[in-house]
Amino acid sequence: MRTFLRGLGAAVIAVGGTIASSVAAAPAAPPDTAVYEVPPVVVGATRPRTTTGGASTVTLRLDSTLVRPAPTLENALRAMPLVVVRANSRGEAQPALRGGEDRQIAVLVDGVPITLAWDHRTDLSVVPLGAARSLTLHRGMSSLLHGPNALAGAVEMDIGRGRHADEAPPPLTLSGAVDQTGALNAALNAGTLRSNAGGRWLIRGGAGFRTTDGAALARGLRSADPATYARLTDDGDRRLNTDVDGMDGFLSLRRVNASGAWAAVTGTGFQLERGVAPEAHTSEPRLWRYPFQSRLLSAVSGGTGMRETPWGRGDLEASFGMDVGRTEIDAYDSLDYRNVVSTERDDDRTLTARMIGDHTLGEQGELRLGLTFADVLHDEVIDAGSQATYQQQLWSLATEGEWGLQTGVPVRLSAGVAADGANTLKSSDKPPLETLWDWGGRLGATALFQDGKLRAHASTGRRTRFPALRELYSGALGRFLENPDLGPEVQWTTEGGVTARHRRGELQLVGFHQVLEDAITRVSVSTPTGNKFQRVNLGRTTATGVEVIGDLASGPFAFGASATLQRVRGLDATGHDTELEYEPAIFGKISAEAPLPGRLRAGVEVHGMGEQHYVDLDSGNFSTLAPGGWASARISRTFDLRSAGPWRRADLVLSFENLTDEAVYDQAGLPTPGRTIRLQAQLW
Repeated sequence: MRTFLRGLGAAVIAVGGTIASSVAAAPAAPPDTAVYEVPPVVVGATRPRTTTGGASTVTLRLDSTLVRPAPTLENALRAMPLVVVRANSRGEAQPALRGGEDRQIAVLVDGVPITLAWDHRTDLSVVPLGAARSLTLHRGMSSLLHGPNALAGAVEMDIGRGRHADEAPPPLTLSGAVDQTGALNAALNAGTLRSNAGGRWLIRGGAGFRTTDGAALARGLRSADPATYARLTDDGDRRLNTDVDGMDGFLSLRRVNASGAWAAVTGTGFQLERGVAPEAHTSEPRLWRYPFQSRLLSAVSGGTGMRETPWGRGDLEASFGMDVGRTEIDAYDSLDYRNVVSTERDDDRTLTARMIGDHTLGEQGELRLGLTFADVLHDEVIDAGSQATYQQQLWSLATEGEWGLQTGVPVRLSAGVAADGANTLKSSDKPPLETLWDWGGRLGATALFQDGKLRAHASTGRRTRFPALRELYSGALGRFLENPDLGPEVQWTTEGGVTARHRRGELQLVGFHQVLEDAITRVSVSTPTGNKFQRVNLGRTTATGVEVIGDLASGPFAFGASATLQRVRGLDATGHDTELEYEPAIFGKISAEAPLPGRLRAGVEVHGMGEQHYVDLDSGNFSTLAPGGWASARISRTFDLRSAGPWRRADLVLSFENLTDEAVYDQAGLPTPGRTIRLQAQLW
C-alpha cells in the first residue's frame, strides 16, 4: 500500500506541476468571523472574538498554504496562537492553555465530547480533520455548556452539525504532498448540495492517507549531542521508531428544512500502525509501538432552528454519539525493536448524549440550558492475562443567562450555574471511586465603546474536574503506580481584558488568574524496581498571566503576533512551593505574509518557548529544559483552472518546517522533527 500511496502523491504533484495558467488571487477571508471553514481548505481570519464576559474564540487564516493533505487536529492547533501542543512519551499530541492541561480542555465533534473517555483526553495526532466544516478554539471558562471537565477551554469541530447556511462544496478535491524523507500525505474528498422547495441536502465524504518511514532528525542535535543523535537514529537521517502508516475516512449526510430545522448523521474514523519515539533523556525510555490502532465515531445530531413560542423564540439541539476504538501496544526490551516483552490490548466504547436549548428572555435577554451525559467502558488485557473492565459515568447540567442593560454604554451581563458528577461503576479488582459531584458557576460582563470598536470584558467562575479511569487505575505497562485515592480538582478562574478593532486589524489583551485546588500532577516515587511516576493531588497551583494577540493587514501584506506571559506556581499540602512540569513563563509567535515576483506569495512564522522544568525519572529530581525557538516558511502559488478541466483552482505550496534544523523539544527527551521540506498540490 505504501508504494501505491507514494505513487498517488507523486501523480498529484506532477499534475499540479504541469499547470500553465494565469494566476487567480485567493479569495479574501471574511473580515469578521468566529470560525474558519473547511473544506477543501480552511478559510478564516486571525481574529480574537469575545463572548459575554470572556475572551473565548480564537480564529486564524488557515488555508492550503498551511494545512497538509489528510490533516489532523494536531496540525491545526499547532498553527493556532496561544495554545501549546506537546507530543508526550506515549506518542500522543496534547494541548495546554493558560496553565491548564490536556484533561482540562474539552474536544467536541458535532457536539459529541470525545474527551470523556478512559483517559479524559484525546490524542490530537490521530483525530482526522479532513471532514471538518468549522473549527473553533475557546480559551478559558467561557461557558458552562461544554460539559464536565472543561476548565481551561474547549475545541469544537463541526462536520454536519449547526443551523448555519450551507454553501455548495467542491464536487471533487484531490491533494497530495511529499517531503524529502519520502513521507506522503494524500486525500480525496467529494460533496454535493441539492436544494428543493422543502429544503436542502448536503452530502460529503472523503478519505485520507498518511505514510512515512520516520520523521527527520534535527542536525542541531548531532552537533550538540552526537551520542544521543546516534542512539536515536538507525540511518543517520530519520528519528528512530517514528514511522506511520494510516488511513482515515468520513461520510456526512445533512438535511436542512425550509423552516430551519436540521438533522445530520456523521461517521468518521481511522486505522493506523505507528511507532513511538523513544525518549532521549532517560536510561529507561518507553520502547513502544502501536501495531494496531483504530477509532470510529458516529454522531447523530439535530435541531429545531429558532421557533416562535408563547414566550418568545427558542431553539433546541441534541447530539448523540458512539465512540468505539481499539489500541494494541507492544513494549520492547531494546532500541532495535525486535523482542516484545509486554503487550496491552485496549477496547473502548463511549456513549454520549448532549442537549442544548436556547430561549429569549424579553428583547434583551437569552437563557441557555445544557445537559451532557457520557457512559465510558474500557476493557484491558495485559500480557494475555485476564480481562480487566472499567466503567465510569459522567454528567453535567448547566444553565446560563444573558441580559442587555439599557445604559449610555451597551452592557451585557451573564450568569450561570452547573452541577457536575462522576460515578465509577466498574474498577476491575481495584477499589472503586465513590460517586462524586460538585457545583460550578460563572459571572461575566461585556461593555462596548466607540460603536463597538472597543470592547471590555470581565468574568469569574468555578468548575470541577473528576479524575479519569486511567489516572486512577493504569500502570502504563509498569511506568506508573496506580492511585485509586485520587480526588477531584476544583478551579477558580478570573479574567479581564480589552479588544480593540480597526478596519486593518485587531488587538486583544487579556489578563487571567486561576487557582486550582487539589491539582492532579505526577511525581517520581522510589520503588524496589526503580523510580516510577504516580499521579497525586497537589495542594494548589496558581496561574497568573497575560495573553496578547493581534493581526494587521496593509494592502497585500499581513502580520500577526501572539504571546502568553504567565507565572504558574505549585504549593504542596503544607503550603511550601513545589516545582511544576512544563509551565514556561513565556511563549508565542510572530508571522508575516507578503507577495513575491512571479505572482508568488511567501509566509514566515517564528516561534519561541521559555525555560521549562520536568521530572527526571532517573534521578527523581526536577531538571531544566532550555528555552528554544524555531521558524518555518512557505512559498505558494494559486492557479485558475476554470478553463482547463474539471477543477476550478490549483494550489502549489513549498514549505520549510524547522527552517534552521534546530533541536526543538515539545517535552524532555522528545525532539520535534528537524528541517522538513514539503511540496504539496491541491486541485479543487
